[in-house]
Amino acid sequence: MEANKCCGCAQLTDPRYEQLAELIERYKTKKGALVPLLHEAQEIFGYLPEEVQRRVADGLGIPLSEVYGVATFYSLFSLKPRGKHKIGICLGTACYVRGSGEVLAELEKELAIKVNDTTADGKFTLEIARCIGACGLAPVMTVDEDVFGRLTPDRIKEILARY
Repeated sequence: MEANKCCGCAQLTDPRYEQLAELIERYKTKKGALVPLLHEAQEIFGYLPEEVQRRVADGLGIPLSEVYGVATFYSLFSLKPRGKHKIGICLGTACYVRGSGEVLAELEKELAIKVNDTTADGKFTLEIARCIGACGLAPVMTVDEDVFGRLTPDRIKEILARY
């Protein structure tokens, strides 16, 4: 068995790998294809597992290290599965001086995860944001596209319960 091929397990019946092969075929002759290809691959898989990165590298004829470098450089990409709901807590200056650190600590406690982790039930992923653009409402966080401002740690339970 070649080192860069899978063991054959679930990937043989997983239709996402067929979609990935079609994507690679469509992009392999295009200049600057790596970022858009990875973006579409992440749309299919929800993240970029190592096997997906390997197949992209093989398909484009580039080193795996180049794929990994791009996947880890851009915050758009994730190497771990993400939760159904993405929570972004702003740690920009305005939010931080108004208490976003305490709000973050409460989120970590309530969700029982750290930043960049996903809850065991796959419901939430907790991430840091540098600025959400709502400084007048600081501290601020987002859950998916919803923005919550003037946060205090005691509001976290109530907000999470909505999701």
